Amino acid sequence: MPAPDGVGTLDSVVLDVPNLTAEADFWKALTAGTVSKADDDWITVVTPDRWGIAFQLAPDHVAPQWPGQEHPQQAHLDLYASDLASASARAVELGATVLREGEQWFTLADPAGHPFDICLKEEAEGITVMGATFDCPDASQLAQFWSGVVGEPVTYDGEGVAMLGGPKPLLFQSVEGYNAPRWPDPAYPQQLHLDIEVPDLDAGEAAVLALGATRLPSHEEGFRVFADPAGHPFCLVH
Repeated sequence: MPAPDGVGTLDSVVLDVPNLTAEADFWKALTAGTVSKADDDWITVVTPDRWGIAFQLAPDHVAPQWPGQEHPQQAHLDLYASDLASASARAVELGATVLREGEQWFTLADPAGHPFDICLKEEAEGITVMGATFDCPDASQLAQFWSGVVGEPVTYDGEGVAMLGGPKPLLFQSVEGYNAPRWPDPAYPQQLHLDIEVPDLDAGEAAVLALGATRLPSHEEGFRVFADPAGHPFCLVH
């Protein structure tokens, strides 16, 4: 299925965290990444495969309680590794907690409680980022929205799962009883969000609203906050 031109490009996956240093150190070590930006309330780590994983300080962060929907994960990162047991052991050594072990992937939680999956890929070198997966009530619908935002085609759509292709894949999974974020209410946290880089904020806003986004309150210069059709906040940045 061909994708439209897109509104912007994926800049970073941003996790809300109560401790910037602990979270950034964990993901930097796990992915062999490097810090590209750091200040009092934000740290960005860039992985060798060019994913930007950023962390923003959220002192009142309410950690997810996987796998239920009372305190949902909302979204998670998927990683690749050639050996699940050794990759999981490395993550635990760095501060992760194992949540589930399977034949094809392990589910763990990082130091802030964000679940992530390590998936088996025999040819993987080290631990690499495969993509980011979002929970939602309708995977097909949300994939179409994000295809319009980032300009990548829907390469899979079936059995409650949809996926966008391109160098930084996004995935969507339908979940029963989906409990959407209510940003900025800390009782219903976003957990993580995407930053989308656009050449023009006004044009970008018009485009994502036409696709079905909702504008959320924000007053800072340089970015604007929206919610996708499933309620996940995201930012357009310039």
